[in-house]
Amino acid sequence: MLSYRHSFHAGNHADVLKHTVQSLIIQSLSEKEKPFLYLDTHAGAGRYLLNSEHAERTGEYMEGIGRLWQNPEAPEQLQPYLSAVSALNPSGRLKYYPGSPLIARHLLRAQDTIELTELHPTDYPLLRNEFLKDDRARVARGDGYQQLKAKLPPAARRGLILIDPPYEMKSDYQAVVDGIREGYKRFATGVFALWYPVVLRQQIKRMLSELQATGIKRILQIELAVRPDSDQRGMTASGMIVINPPWKLAAEMEAVLPWLHKQLSPAGTGHTLVNWVVPE
Repeated sequence: MLSYRHSFHAGNHADVLKHTVQSLIIQSLSEKEKPFLYLDTHAGAGRYLLNSEHAERTGEYMEGIGRLWQNPEAPEQLQPYLSAVSALNPSGRLKYYPGSPLIARHLLRAQDTIELTELHPTDYPLLRNEFLKDDRARVARGDGYQQLKAKLPPAARRGLILIDPPYEMKSDYQAVVDGIREGYKRFATGVFALWYPVVLRQQIKRMLSELQATGIKRILQIELAVRPDSDQRGMTASGMIVINPPWKLAAEMEAVLPWLHKQLSPAGTGHTLVNWVVPE
């Protein structure tokens, strides 16, 4: 199935969480001069027009980035992320939203490398065109999970691997665990960041149990819910599973999540979570 288009959901509360975590990890890796690899298994189109038919149809960005955009009270932990959004909107009007590849492009340095994979026949050429003039980047059309075998370990032995599938099929929840297991075999010191939606809580519990069963250590869970768990249709929360997180990531997210929750869930429903699924 290739029906999922992120353009309907760009800039929503799940993107805010995902891209905040992504930005903080990149910022941390950049503190050392040595280069590193950024690998994005499900990269999408790269940039999203917020007044497009898709984005306007759902309006999800207005309850996500729209509530943070140019907010003078935004905590310092959000500055790397918000700087990437600002760079794509130099006029000061929120017109475009950067997907994870463009956030990486904004934050990475000249010595770092970018590997992007996208399978969707419409999104792939858009992504390729975004990076035509970026010598750091390689863009491929194909199965992102295969990149975990083909591109790891990187020569520099440092890297962030972002895994962000559409979860169109229930099998995706198992596929991400299998992909992480394969990638970790090749690159046990890499930072692996897995995004997940909370539609049915039981699916997340099962996925976490499968990750624990891999024997991998240092697994951190970060979650932001804007509504309570429900058995009704729709995403109430999203989260990031980070393997080998930078040492300060947990504290940074504990500091910023209450503020984010207040902005993204004004009614105060839902929850935030920073939890070690598997410690050292």
